[in-house]
Amino acid sequence: MQDILFISDLHLDEEQPTITAALLAFLEREAPRAHTLYVLGDLFESWVGDDHDTPLIAQVAAAFRRFSDAGRALYFMHGNRDFLLGEGFAARCGGTLLAENTLVDLHGTRTLLLHGDSLCTDDHEYQKFRAMVRSAAWQQGVLGQPLAARQALAAKIRGESKMRNANKAENIMDVNDAAVKDALRTHQADAMIHGHTHRPAVHAVDLGDRRAARYVLGDWHPHKAWCIRANAHGLHLESFSG
Repeated sequence: MQDILFISDLHLDEEQPTITAALLAFLEREAPRAHTLYVLGDLFESWVGDDHDTPLIAQVAAAFRRFSDAGRALYFMHGNRDFLLGEGFAARCGGTLLAENTLVDLHGTRTLLLHGDSLCTDDHEYQKFRAMVRSAAWQQGVLGQPLAARQALAAKIRGESKMRNANKAENIMDVNDAAVKDALRTHQADAMIHGHTHRPAVHAVDLGDRRAARYVLGDWHPHKAWCIRANAHGLHLESFSG
């Protein structure tokens, strides 16, 4: 049986062509061995609307389209950087946009999929920001602005985020254990896959009446990339040269 692959946190932009090249190589060489690929958020460093097109966006969309046109399933999920990514881009790639907290069956393991930022509940400032930008009213207002205004807003948000995060304690920007357990219990899941924290690892989670597992994807760098592979032998966190 073919594999199911998960990636996240590539943060693609024009300033990191090596990471784009790594994704294109991954889609051409590794991904075709799988029948399904999930991209769990932050594919792009920023996203200002599906009407925005650049050579980078066109190149990435075309590569995903080749993957899906071969009869493979492709899914996208919002991240904290590309939360404005819409159905239009997903359709352009031949994929489907998923809601956060999607539950899937991975060879008998009920697995919860999410980007991961919703679990960082100790970061109260960020959670207030997240609630605002994920609201339909805020998004409709932003997407109604001219493209140049949206680009300026995205640059402003990125700059402010870097300044805030530079002064935050590391543990505040990691997931909250209680939030992890609540999510697993709410969705009756035995495993969880997420990204966002840039702390690739596999964690055992004690739910009292049972054990679960939390798989954390790593972010992509010019010389190192991460994926999770699911097959009949289980779930495996893997790194490879970018």
